[in-house]
Amino acid sequence: MTSRPIISVRNLEVGAMSRHGMLRPLRGIDLDLPLGQTVGLVGESGCGKSMTARALLNITPAPMRIMGGTIILDDGKAPPQNLSALDPDGVAMRAIRGARVAMIFQEPMTALSPVHTIGDQIGEMVRIHRKLGRREAKAHAIEMLDMVSMPNARQRYDAYPFNLSGGMRQRAMIAMALACGPDVLVADEPTTALDVTIQAQILELLQRLQANLGMTVLLITHDLGVVARTTKRVAVMYLGEIVEEASTIQLFDTPLHPYTQGLLSSVPRLGGRRGRREPLPTMRGTVPSALVELSGCAFHPRCPKAVGGLCDVIKPVMAEVNPGHSARCLLYPEVLVASKRGSSVVQPEPVS
Repeated sequence: MTSRPIISVRNLEVGAMSRHGMLRPLRGIDLDLPLGQTVGLVGESGCGKSMTARALLNITPAPMRIMGGTIILDDGKAPPQNLSALDPDGVAMRAIRGARVAMIFQEPMTALSPVHTIGDQIGEMVRIHRKLGRREAKAHAIEMLDMVSMPNARQRYDAYPFNLSGGMRQRAMIAMALACGPDVLVADEPTTALDVTIQAQILELLQRLQANLGMTVLLITHDLGVVARTTKRVAVMYLGEIVEEASTIQLFDTPLHPYTQGLLSSVPRLGGRRGRREPLPTMRGTVPSALVELSGCAFHPRCPKAVGGLCDVIKPVMAEVNPGHSARCLLYPEVLVASKRGSSVVQPEPVS
């Protein structure tokens, strides 16, 4: 059984002109978020993961702006809308942001207001979007804090962010994001600043809430272990492009793109030969600046499998290499043929 996408992103570009030239952190993103599923978005720092998250809510930081492409929200409850075409500060976008598409930011201490209590910040969300009175908003806020397993929720309602631990602040942010019952939750590195024990608790909480509420979740992370445990499908980003997309099982069993293979081989593993220290494999180089415009494949300067006269000349497109498994790599005949034809991105059918 297939699952229709609730959000479909096509050829999304984000950029800004700087004194050094055009900055292009997103260079034609294509991504589907199937209804009721958790999709992982992975890649090194600087690949454009957080910019993708912000673009979905039309909150790209100035001077960045959406320069092209579409973000179609189709939740089946209202007519489909192209979020990229809406005024970021307009009434229509503000009505969607928080109520239908919500976000958990990477660092709650900077995302939460330090001069307002946790309860006031959650209550403001429901007063704006659900038109509740103060008493009803307070009751709902406490209910949300209970739902995210906040200890002593009624007392925490009157706490300020600096009164809470990192894990409690993250729970408060999750409660705020879910306060209006959104259909889509964008979680941008939700456990990065937390220790391992609290990280596991937050991930388990997100999984439980996703299952109970039937939400669609985009989980953005650099931690492949988190992806393996929590997602059903995965998209891999490099320099503002999706370079591989597959089910989580497919991606971990048979990674196609050399970049994905490099990421997976760099993950520390227990075991190995007894009494022997084996160096951890690494990828040479770093992600180029968003100012850089490379001919051919963006990854070819770092790729151990790059072919001269091919990978540095022809720009690859995404094509389906195996059923439900697409990649942007010229080493595969399907991609090479489509790229030479100059065809548009080949999109696989949504897979449940």
